Amino acid sequence: MPFALGSRAAAAGYGLVTFDRAGSTNIEALTFARQGAKAPCWFVTSEQTAGRGRRQRPWIAPRGNLASSVLEILDVPPAAAATLGFAAGLAIESALRQVSLETALRSAGTATLDFALKWPNDVLVGGRKIVGMLLEAEQVAGGLAVVAGIGTNVVAAPADTPTPAVSLRDLGVHAGAEDLFTALSDSWLEYFRIWNGSRGFADIRKLWLARAAGLGQPVAIRSGRAIIEGIFDTIDEQGCMVVRTAEGRLEPITAGDVHFGSVASKGAV
Repeated sequence: MPFALGSRAAAAGYGLVTFDRAGSTNIEALTFARQGAKAPCWFVTSEQTAGRGRRQRPWIAPRGNLASSVLEILDVPPAAAATLGFAAGLAIESALRQVSLETALRSAGTATLDFALKWPNDVLVGGRKIVGMLLEAEQVAGGLAVVAGIGTNVVAAPADTPTPAVSLRDLGVHAGAEDLFTALSDSWLEYFRIWNGSRGFADIRKLWLARAAGLGQPVAIRSGRAIIEGIFDTIDEQGCMVVRTAEGRLEPITAGDVHFGSVASKGAV
């Protein structure tokens, strides 16, 4: 079954470039943007050999997983574009819920999976990572090229990762990368329109917080050599995580590795 856009994404004029195998769909998208390619456009493969996550960590997608990147050309400042990552999280979480529910209905199952959004760019299920995302931006002739890379463990999950990982297959969801992508392309359109050039981030923020992992719980953030501990209070209007320290201070966090629960109590080791 080939990759295909959802009906709403196709009607909205999104392009689609597919690869049997790619090094990085984000790199492919940015290369196309530099060459003046038409946007918006999706770049998709079920086998990625040189993908990257935050801090240049490798994100390899063995055949059967989903590596997808959507390119948008925007007329917004980079700081505003950075909040688009929260819309991406909502889009893939929505698509995951859709395909897992459809699979359960086909098999006469009743169990539902509890997906949660981990700040700043992961999706978890049962505390295990199933999605990683990377937002990149570059100025091109037509504006700011923003690429949201979304990697999903469909048939396999990596071992020995900082956060334990899981795949849809591990969870008993036997959906293909192609089915998940079709759902994702339509859900992306929905949340991208709500985001509305960052003008709708207040609505995105509310939706994201309703699905947030660890909200109101102990958290430790490692940023360089520093560790900040406290309670995950909220995310602010710029998308920073806000931590309430033991002293009652509200500390905005712009970047870092987040640990919840027992890991947090050990100081994010």
